[in-house]
Amino acid sequence: MSKTQSSATAAAIDGPGEFSLGWKVLLAGVLGVACGASPIPFNIIGFTVEPMIEEFGWSRTQILLPITIFGIIAALLAPFFGSLADKYGVRKVALYSLLAFGLSFAAIALTPTAQATSTLYIYYAMWVVVGLIGIGSTPVSWSRAINLWFFKNRGLALGILLLGTSLAAIVVPKLAVWAIENYGWRNMFAIVAILPLFVALPIGYFLFREPRPEERPKAISSDSGKLTGVTLGTAMKDRRFWIIWLSIAIISTAFGGAFINMATMLADRGLEAQTAASVMGILGLGILSGRIITGALLDRFWQGFVAFPLLCLPAISCYVLIGDTIAFPMAAIAGFLLGFAAGAESDLVAYLTGRYFGMAHYGKVYGMLYMPFGFFSALSPIIYAYVRDTTGSYDPILQVALFGFIVGGGLLLFLGRYPDSFPESEEEPASSPATETA
Repeated sequence: MSKTQSSATAAAIDGPGEFSLGWKVLLAGVLGVACGASPIPFNIIGFTVEPMIEEFGWSRTQILLPITIFGIIAALLAPFFGSLADKYGVRKVALYSLLAFGLSFAAIALTPTAQATSTLYIYYAMWVVVGLIGIGSTPVSWSRAINLWFFKNRGLALGILLLGTSLAAIVVPKLAVWAIENYGWRNMFAIVAILPLFVALPIGYFLFREPRPEERPKAISSDSGKLTGVTLGTAMKDRRFWIIWLSIAIISTAFGGAFINMATMLADRGLEAQTAASVMGILGLGILSGRIITGALLDRFWQGFVAFPLLCLPAISCYVLIGDTIAFPMAAIAGFLLGFAAGAESDLVAYLTGRYFGMAHYGKVYGMLYMPFGFFSALSPIIYAYVRDTTGSYDPILQVALFGFIVGGGLLLFLGRYPDSFPESEEEPASSPATETA
């Protein structure tokens, strides 16, 4: 590390504690992630299957297809929304997108009641709108602010931020089930939309902002106070960018289908529905643990020493899940390890972006690295389901996924040390964070 960078880092450490300065923003970010377009659609879609089959007679594939459409659209638009956050400031992008997501999600309640083919396409179109305007309310935006407030404790702060998805997994399914049972599946969309519109949005309005130049950790700015970092074009010429991109693509493909199809896998192996639900709860605990523990480790050790062993854990899960039968204790271990690695991967995407490419153009770079995460996570469930339908077993895809986790984690060992410094940003966002109010 250079003398200039060392003194900058020391200054950041010796100043006011990062958590004492940034805890309000972190709190708003946690709620923004929890109530945004990243976790909510995935946590409610499964509960719409039975009532929609009863009302429309649609197939399960037809009913679940919107979540794949949504995921792919959101992934493709991530770089665009990231660039908006870089240019205009993350506060505007995150809050306006949160508002738009809440309104468009609530609008799904207006799905026509007629049992016609056009109704299905109208339903799909509503999900397309959610994907088009909701991506700014995902970690693509919120993590930029957290990376700007934290450096010494960045890994832990990002882990706490992404606990928002775990919070959503605890609250949203129960709220969705209650709403469907009492008010029907249409009104469920409007009721769940209360979370982004009347919980996360007001708190974000008062608490969420980027730091002013004098509030930033010294290690992410030049002597003149401007953010440092490489452009997206420069990042894409760097082999490390494509190593991270490929690693994310492989691991997301291996994980997404295993997560969505876990309950079906366990049922195939003789576990009852309630037992499978318990395993999914344990998987959720694994995600929560993985985010906090991984974040804390990243603040203390080079990412390769952290990422590779943690991302190999789901390979053990795949090995355990292969076969005709499974006992609850082994299923619980498989679920926990799978969840733990999923929590680790979410931390890594945001953390590696900031450490290897800087903060000046973080939104664009992170958006491009979020793209394979969103795209292949959405595609993976279909791959797993296709293998199950054509072979009668998940074993073939689990065998492929086992090696996928090892290869994906192993790729990160080739990234090398973190850069000592980055070039100074040519310009600050058009809407300076210094003018934003808390």
